[in-house]
Amino acid sequence: MANSLKKGTLFVISGPSGVGKGTLVSMLRQNHPEIKLSVSATTRNPRPGEINGVHYFFLTKEDFKKRIELGEFLEWAEFSGNFYGTNKNFVEKMLKDGHNIILEIDVQGALQVKNKLQEAILIFIEPPCFEELKLRLLKRSTETEEEIQKRLAVVKSELQQKQEFNYVIVNDNLDTAFKNLENIILKEIDGIKNK
Repeated sequence: MANSLKKGTLFVISGPSGVGKGTLVSMLRQNHPEIKLSVSATTRNPRPGEINGVHYFFLTKEDFKKRIELGEFLEWAEFSGNFYGTNKNFVEKMLKDGHNIILEIDVQGALQVKNKLQEAILIFIEPPCFEELKLRLLKRSTETEEEIQKRLAVVKSELQQKQEFNYVIVNDNLDTAFKNLENIILKEIDGIKNK
């Protein structure tokens, strides 16, 4: 429940593409609908089933670049020729209103958030191994082979940055990874309430 006297907490869920961030966040939202989800903006084309304003705000590159110039993003990144970003005003208002928020973004964006909002709790989702991650990306069938190879090229550097995060969860078993994520978030919310 939102509490107007206490500021909310921003939880940044990050990790390599295909590691299961979206699935874990969906499970968390089903069990804890009181935790709000920040919707990111992107210039990439919608995947099948994605809805504008629900999964992402789909923007043109021109509009996105204009918003960068105006300082409207808490974080933004360019990946595989597309831009991704988080609306700063949306997040700050929700936190001020006492809502706990989940932000599901890439590693580069998570580290930008950490630099701007020191109090954000960063949670890194790690694959059990590199080969497993490659298989997950291939099974997903949402990207071309070239796009998958580009993503895999940055995975190793992303894995080296996990020490910058408050928590690391290995997603080798979905139920176990979910329980770990849920426990961390509930502990942090409870810990903040008790301060």
